[in-house]
Amino acid sequence: MTGGSDPEREGHGFAAEAAALVERLRADLRERLAGMDRDMERMMAASLDSNADDEHDPEGQTIAYERAQLASLTAGLREHLAELDDAAARIAEGTYGRCAVCGEPIAAGRLEARPAARTCVVHAR
Repeated sequence: MTGGSDPEREGHGFAAEAAALVERLRADLRERLAGMDRDMERMMAASLDSNADDEHDPEGQTIAYERAQLASLTAGLREHLAELDDAAARIAEGTYGRCAVCGEPIAAGRLEARPAARTCVVHAR
């Protein structure tokens, strides 16, 4: 998104640009999550057919560790998707780009770096 003065934020262009960006990011995350879900299903299916004692395998990580790592990554992506869903709702209601604490505009650079940002830099701490 391109930055600009506050009057530019009030216009349809800012909201449309923000909506397009957020929707692209949401679609990308949904696709990545679907892939990770498939990976988890394959990993679970493979471990059911295996008699391997992976806990004592000196060659690498255990299957349980790999599952936990994938589950953690998936949970992080789901959380980010929820943040983007919330950003989409703020766009729809016209509050996107305003700090949830002070109501002032969130800097364009912050929104470019974190499109789901709810607060300005001052209140992000």
